[in-house]
Amino acid sequence: MKKKFFISLFVCALAACTKTPSPTHSLEVAAKGFHSAAISEDGAFVLVGSIYHGGSFWRMTDEERLFNWNHQSDELTTIVAADFSDNGKWAVSAAPHTMVLWNTDSGKGERYWTAPAEVLDIELNRQGSIALLGLEDHSAVIFDIRRGGIRRVFQHQNRVRSVDFSAQADIAITGSEDYTASIWDTASGERMTTIRHEDDVQFVQLSDDGNVALSVSKYDKALIWKTRDAEIVTEIPLNAEHLKRGIRFTSARFSADNRLLVTGRPDQIVQLWEIETARELARWKLPKRNAWKPTSAAVLDVAFDKNNSTIIAAASNGFVHHLELATDRSPQGN
Repeated sequence: MKKKFFISLFVCALAACTKTPSPTHSLEVAAKGFHSAAISEDGAFVLVGSIYHGGSFWRMTDEERLFNWNHQSDELTTIVAADFSDNGKWAVSAAPHTMVLWNTDSGKGERYWTAPAEVLDIELNRQGSIALLGLEDHSAVIFDIRRGGIRRVFQHQNRVRSVDFSAQADIAITGSEDYTASIWDTASGERMTTIRHEDDVQFVQLSDDGNVALSVSKYDKALIWKTRDAEIVTEIPLNAEHLKRGIRFTSARFSADNRLLVTGRPDQIVQLWEIETARELARWKLPKRNAWKPTSAAVLDVAFDKNNSTIIAAASNGFVHHLELATDRSPQGN
């Protein structure tokens, strides 16, 4: 569980800024880039699915690659999705049709499973005992990642592109190409609320307490809304020009007090938002791998570090970046 914190940011208004800040530090974790990346809850570890080198597990404090993680010992796995348990003791990696549960202390693959359909996204609960899968077969399922078997099935009318749990895993959210994002009671399997977009829902995220959701649609909008009744809290502004170019959010995390939201885009941009006002508080531009080539990099995951003083961002061109937050006081305790 993230610690609650209150950050007072001293940033200039965007109109008055002359330069978008760059990362304070960057670490290369893949030679050419990666398909997927997951950052642990405290920002201390990163799991990446490299394009050419399979899976690897990194510790950020000393920038050491601890383990190479592949689903078969004699091959490099194309890892399309990954996640950490909130307690940091477990990680899961998903290839299109297989899943492995990893012990982050020993590096051992504890369980290997064949997925019920092609996996598009995966999320672990806090203890690493169940996984929420977004699937190509128009469903999301809660899968017992320790013993095997499907506990719940959440049905959509098209592919489920993105999924997330609340911290207690009592609430789940699913985002589908049927233009909807839905909230589910994981105990009963009942759909609680649904919000409709005007295009494919490609990314969803829940706050820790499960009270607030973010849903992002291709060529449409990014909405923050209450999970209880689907009341819109705010729309995060993405102007029409950006929407036409396919600019959306590819990653996001809420602060533990539901005041702030950090988001990543497919054009190397990381932004920090005040949720109540939808005001952009800070923005960073991640560097290209080759400054002279017309390439970009999607921000595949973002997280606050354990001190809530830095944002960790993983970019698809193979780098993990540290982005410093300005603050006038230390974060508060629980």
